[in-house]
Amino acid sequence: MTKLGPYILGPNDTPENGIYLGDARVLAEAIPDESIDLVFTDPIYQRIDDYRWLAETGARVLRPEGALLCWSNGKWHRDNANWLESYGLIYRWTFACVISNASSPMNGKIIAKTSRVIWCNLGGPRNMRTYLADGYLSIGGAWNIAKGTHKWGKSAYFTQRMIECFTDHDAIIFDPFTGGGTVPAVCKILGRKYLAFEIEPDVAEMARERVRNTQPPLFVQQAEQLELGG
Repeated sequence: MTKLGPYILGPNDTPENGIYLGDARVLAEAIPDESIDLVFTDPIYQRIDDYRWLAETGARVLRPEGALLCWSNGKWHRDNANWLESYGLIYRWTFACVISNASSPMNGKIIAKTSRVIWCNLGGPRNMRTYLADGYLSIGGAWNIAKGTHKWGKSAYFTQRMIECFTDHDAIIFDPFTGGGTVPAVCKILGRKYLAFEIEPDVAEMARERVRNTQPPLFVQQAEQLELGG
């Protein structure tokens, strides 16, 4: 089993399965400097302190050629991108992901039809492995969340596209706010090593169970194999 500091990286056969319970601010102190290839996570958008902490921690733990990807939305992404850059990272791009099946009203009469992924790094080469389309159109099962998983979960298929774009097979991926475990589950599908934290006990166990139930494909990765919930 591969370790990073005191943590056994997932996927593995321990009860934690690479997903550790606790406050990311405390747990991340044990991650060695310059040891992570990709930070990919989904903070609560209006918690500015989370983005400040994420920027400071990302600047410390990322390898020089690494990248940070974090979700935001239309209302908060500008402030969140500014905070990330103010605390040690270099802003590169904001990917807009169109959610064609969104129906819930936000902010009165505004219907939220996009989510955003903010991309930052330490200022080195952009190092994208493949093309990734801005304005990606997510339809049907490519975004829908399965029953019994985290309500704020993100598309496993879109997560796969991001991870494939920004990492090689031997990469280590860190998700400090893992929620229902989309990033760990996709890492298991893709054969990437990961470290994930979650502060809520029930949610952490949900994420572990999801990873336990995720089976890597024998041959080609299919979108429907990935879409296991948020």
